Amino acid sequence: MTSAGAPERSGTTTRGGGTLYRGDLGMWSWVAHRITGVLTFFFLFTHVLDTALVRVSPNAYDAVIETYKNPIVNLFEVGLVGAVLYHALNGIRVMLVDFWEKGAKYQRPMLWTVLAVWVLVMIPGFYFMMERTISDLVGGQ
Repeated sequence: MTSAGAPERSGTTTRGGGTLYRGDLGMWSWVAHRITGVLTFFFLFTHVLDTALVRVSPNAYDAVIETYKNPIVNLFEVGLVGAVLYHALNGIRVMLVDFWEKGAKYQRPMLWTVLAVWVLVMIPGFYFMMERTISDLVGGQ
């Protein structure tokens, strides 16, 4: 006990009786995992709705599909692929942390591996997904 009657805290930062999490890499991977999961959910919800339009009004469906040919939408598609890829790779890491006895010990190197694989896949993915759009914008075939 300290002289003021409060218990001593050795090595932990606390505020109001709980621990204060100061933005470690693990926290940001948790936040990114939740955000990419929510974004993927909203994409799937939108996809089900726009696909359902074909039964209601084929003309409305065709109009919606035509808007998807916009270059801005192509950028959103690249973002969607990035979100789904990160969510999937990080989900594997989370399962390993949860179910592998050494998972917690190796969670940080596994996160760096997830990020490295994500970058290695997204670089060519970005190129191939944007190739047609960039070609159309600069006057290609």
